[in-house]
Amino acid sequence: MLRIASVNINGIRATQRRGFGDWLGERGCDVVALQEVRAQAAKLPEGAFGEYHVALDTGTLPGRNGVAVLTRQAPAAVRTWSGAALLGGPSDLSGALLADRDPTPPVPLTPIPAPDHVPLARGLGRFAAEGRYLEVDLADAPLTIACLYLPKGGLPAHLQRPERMREAPDGGARYARKMGFMAAFSRYLTRTRRAAAGAGREFLLMGDLNIAHTERDLANWRRNRNNDGFLPEEREWLGRQLSPRTLVDVVRRLHPEEDGPYSWWSWLGQSFAKDAGWRIDYHLATPRLARSAVRAEVDREFRGQRLSDHSPVVVDYDWP
Repeated sequence: MLRIASVNINGIRATQRRGFGDWLGERGCDVVALQEVRAQAAKLPEGAFGEYHVALDTGTLPGRNGVAVLTRQAPAAVRTWSGAALLGGPSDLSGALLADRDPTPPVPLTPIPAPDHVPLARGLGRFAAEGRYLEVDLADAPLTIACLYLPKGGLPAHLQRPERMREAPDGGARYARKMGFMAAFSRYLTRTRRAAAGAGREFLLMGDLNIAHTERDLANWRRNRNNDGFLPEEREWLGRQLSPRTLVDVVRRLHPEEDGPYSWWSWLGQSFAKDAGWRIDYHLATPRLARSAVRAEVDREFRGQRLSDHSPVVVDYDWP
């Protein structure tokens, strides 16, 4: 049995204060994919990743993005778009806590070997240094784990109404950037999924995709029909990544008729108390792996406290 989780922690330091370390130590996950780590190597808090091995791409934007995959054993291979990853085991990372006093982190930035590198699709180069994607091959199972933080985006110009927006209108720039990312990532996803298959590995993509796919994935879907994250073109894009022969939405497979289970709620108002959330955090698995999933849960709280504005999506796979 493999227990695998994905969670946007919205800052490793903030989530540690809310109890993430205890959740990580008690939940019994074999693999954990993290998005929005939001800390460079020198700023990782003490015990950031517990007793796990970590592959981490912080990106080059201080305080933003950053993805990681935690595993029980050191991964057999690691791939990032930047061509480098911060790698370490529990003993290494305990030393890395001195990094804020020592400008040279003891966990080295390790280049990704060329034979393991899947060529970037056209259009992804501009995102390569942002810390949005990382994948590992597990050492103890024929499985490739990919972690993605997809850009949030924005509204196209014709839908922007200044009086209804928290951010200043941008003429559709954030929308165009997200759509460009998705078009390029679709090509890359096909490429890396096929590479895993060619190596005899199943493939699992996890992460915050910033898209609610169907009306069941968003509590107030009627009110959000013209909001980013639920635009028709975003939902259609996600639908095109899924099929019984390529990738399967694991949580929806196990909860076919349920509204949600949601994984993100605004900090504002009563959204969390009323369960008025969005399901934007996914496990997308190759069909054989998806069929092995026996349980999917969202850990809304841990000891009565939210770990982030997102909650961990935890799936048990009956997989050797």
